Amino acid sequence: MRQECRSTRGIVSKLTFAGLSPFRFTGRSRWRTVGLVLVFTLSLVFVVPQAYAAVTAETQFILNSFSFLIWGALVMWMCAGFTMLEAGSVRTKNASVICLKNIGLYSIAGLTYYLVGYNLMYVDVVSWVGSFALPYSTTPEEIALLGGDEAAAEAVIEGGYSTMSDWFFQMVFVATTASIVSGTLAERVKLWSFFIFIALLTAFIYPVIGSWTWGGGWLSQMGFQDFAGSTIVHSTGGWAALAGAMIVGARKGKFRADGSVKVTSPSNVPAVTLGVFILWLGWFGFNGGSQLALSGAIDAVALSNILANTNLAAAAGVLAAITLSRPIMGRVDLITSLNGAIAGLVAITAGPDIVDHYFAVIIGAIGGAIVVLGVKLLEIVKVDDVVGAVPAHLFAGVWGTLAVCIAAGGDPGVQIIGILAIGAFVFGTSYLAWFILDKSPLRARIPEAHEELGQDAAELGIESYPEFVLMPETDD
Repeated sequence: MRQECRSTRGIVSKLTFAGLSPFRFTGRSRWRTVGLVLVFTLSLVFVVPQAYAAVTAETQFILNSFSFLIWGALVMWMCAGFTMLEAGSVRTKNASVICLKNIGLYSIAGLTYYLVGYNLMYVDVVSWVGSFALPYSTTPEEIALLGGDEAAAEAVIEGGYSTMSDWFFQMVFVATTASIVSGTLAERVKLWSFFIFIALLTAFIYPVIGSWTWGGGWLSQMGFQDFAGSTIVHSTGGWAALAGAMIVGARKGKFRADGSVKVTSPSNVPAVTLGVFILWLGWFGFNGGSQLALSGAIDAVALSNILANTNLAAAAGVLAAITLSRPIMGRVDLITSLNGAIAGLVAITAGPDIVDHYFAVIIGAIGGAIVVLGVKLLEIVKVDDVVGAVPAHLFAGVWGTLAVCIAAGGDPGVQIIGILAIGAFVFGTSYLAWFILDKSPLRARIPEAHEELGQDAAELGIESYPEFVLMPETDD
């Protein structure tokens, strides 16, 4: 590209410095000038378009890579949202360990997805799983380009985006899946047992699901649709969380002998609300980035629709949850209403690229209704989910994946097969992993004395709010 531009500039220079301006047609220089002008004109016809095409290809490469990095940074910021939501939802005596769990799970996800997860999900996938090669890295062509070999630029640009920009964008998705598990099992799961399960989830369970779908495996070949991961990301996290909740059990005193439920108030409602707003913001990167391109007018229009639909669904989810919480829960429940936003976001994630925007409102509103009903259902079956992650991510994720059949032309049979297959695999492997952890010397649940004292003091030796005096809890 640079050589072609330089050649064009050279022709103009020769015309000027030789005194052969195309406007001087006198004497013996006339025919020489005409010939040079003809050469210049031909260069405009043949050289400049090639140079423009090369610039366009490189510009597309830059925009695609940059968009992966920016969208990925927004999705990474969702980890802050999950941290605020969870830390505010638990009692003050457990808030510090929530912070450690969230930064720990993000770090584990980053390393496991680098070492094995990405290869399993995307490299040489045939039907079931990709490559077990270790680890994933920058391509030889990109390394050569960084080393000064400009001849490698063409091969790099042909890829459409930089290798590690794509890896980074995909990695933050697996961290989101892991965050879902953290909230459900808060206040009673052992720190190191949790970290071991997260390593298994991010290195193996999630990448296998990803290889079946986004990696081009058997579900993708059948036509399964899940644009940004209602099932692939959110239901996967929900199934893993549900399995853990069933093995670890409920918090002490959560479900009384008479069948009633002890209400455990969140310790910091503003933090929970801030966490939801951060998640809402991050979701624009989650869904918008899944367009996987930013190289033309069609991508700009698609991104606009995706972000608008994402916002509409979340807003509808909030209002539906506010409306239904009073008749179903006996009060206008703030926490459930906040979860309505998350459920609306999860529900639209499978098909945010739809062009009929009213469908986004309907899908989000039904998601908000589902989370209210789902929270009540878990109380009936005595599954303790501290933050309501299973209704918001699993139940709403299933709905969103089915809604693709209504709004985006998905095949109902294929969508149901995908939901069932992913659910069976994730729940089965997660249940087995949690069962083994619970039966091992490590155990999955903290001792009863630690639960009463709080994980902050018992496991970390630090309190989130040291100026407060913790009052003894009762079963009332």
